[in-house]
Parts: sequence; C-alpha cells; structure tokens
Amino acid sequence: MSSRRVFEMRTYFPSRGRMAALEERFRRHTVRLFARHGIISIGYWTTSSNDDLRLIYMLAYPDHGSREMSWASFRADPEWQTAAAASEAEGPLIARRESVYLNETDYSPLIIANGQVTAAA
Repeated sequence: MSSRRVFEMRTYFPSRGRMAALEERFRRHTVRLFARHGIISIGYWTTSSNDDLRLIYMLAYPDHGSREMSWASFRADPEWQTAAAASEAEGPLIARRESVYLNETDYSPLIIANGQVTAAA
C-alpha cells in the first residue's frame, strides 16, 4: 500500500427508526473519540430524503498503516465500547455500512494541516 495520505468515505444505512440515535452517538461520542485516536474528520452529511436515510462521512489518515492503527485503538477504547453498547441497548443502529478509500489528487483544493481541514483559496 502507498504511504500517501488516504481518505475514507463511509456510508451508514441506519436500522429502521434508529437514525436519530446514530446521529446522537456521533454528536456525543464518535467525532471526539475519532480525534483522540488520530482519525481526522473531514465532514459529515445526511441524505435529504426520508425514504433513503443515510449518514455519509469522510475521514483522512496520513497513510493506510495509520488508518489501521487508529481504528484498532478506537475500537479498543473503553469509552467507545461503553458508548457503543449503551447506544445499541435497544438494537443495532446500523443495518449496513460501506467504505470507499480515496486518494487525494494534486489538483484538489483541500488542505489538511495539523489536523485542521480547509479549502485552498
């Protein structure tokens, strides 16, 4: 695998009636814990159709190896394990998930410095 910075676009298809709980878990726990484990959040979006609810988000890592290490430490974090278990006490939040890895192009206006994301002028 390349040592170039890598981006990951993740799509979560929530279990029926669980979108609000999924978003609440991201608000209260996930985003903050991602940062703790070196996972850079680029952005989070939801679909605008109530018939096809999805949470789509993009993350960045220095390289594929860093991605693997960050996710391993995130999954092992006791705070994450507690938050995940509590949020799924009434059933799973996610029915299906997809993940796509993206390579940055040399013409992309996105700039990531010190974990902060901006767009080039």
